[in-house]
Amino acid sequence: MKAVVMAGGKGTRLQPYTAVFPKPLMPLGDMPVIELLLHQLRSAGVTEVILAVNHLHHLIRAFCGDGSRFGLKIDYSLEDSPLGTAGPLGAIIDQIDDNFIVTNGDLLTTLDIGRMVATHHETGADASVGLYEREIRIDFGLVETDEQMRLVGYREKPTYKHLVSMGLYVLKPSSVRPYLRPNVHLDMPDLVKILVAGQKHVQCYKQENCFWLDIGRPDDYAQAQKMFADERQLFLPE
Repeated sequence: MKAVVMAGGKGTRLQPYTAVFPKPLMPLGDMPVIELLLHQLRSAGVTEVILAVNHLHHLIRAFCGDGSRFGLKIDYSLEDSPLGTAGPLGAIIDQIDDNFIVTNGDLLTTLDIGRMVATHHETGADASVGLYEREIRIDFGLVETDEQMRLVGYREKPTYKHLVSMGLYVLKPSSVRPYLRPNVHLDMPDLVKILVAGQKHVQCYKQENCFWLDIGRPDDYAQAQKMFADERQLFLPE
């Protein structure tokens, strides 16, 4: 099975660190995020990986090489300009003839990727989207008023739960190929919405007791470093 890893972003939210390192090479303890991801992909049955690179791509190439030390075959697709989280697929989709994984290069999760792939096959989906339930706490008291500005409700520091995309997908090539063009910018949410508008089957996948963090945010990155140090075994497959 093949996987495409989007590793070309500049990681602007983690500057100044990402002025020196591309975000996939940001360290978690003694290994960068992308090394952890490659181990997880191999455990899920992936044998070939295409890294879509741009920002500081020479550092990613130097670290990952041909993939042999990870038990993988790694190729590279270089963007001349940023193409979004789906646009790089336009240049490589003709190299893929079976269902494949697409993931952000900074993915940090304990989700069972192999189980998600199996569910994608079982449901016959054109695309599957990995979801995570995230809690958002409002640090203020929320006041509700009517049209005359009379108070009708008051909620002190409420917490909301939302399903968010993890940046992990499984795609059927024949279903997405018509919407992809080489060197044309496209983000994955837009591609998913195009599939839905075209009456394609987009399956959502959520795993209970799963952990996920967006390490593009400094606070989450700090939490990720601590959690990886404390519970390394949760992230690394056998």
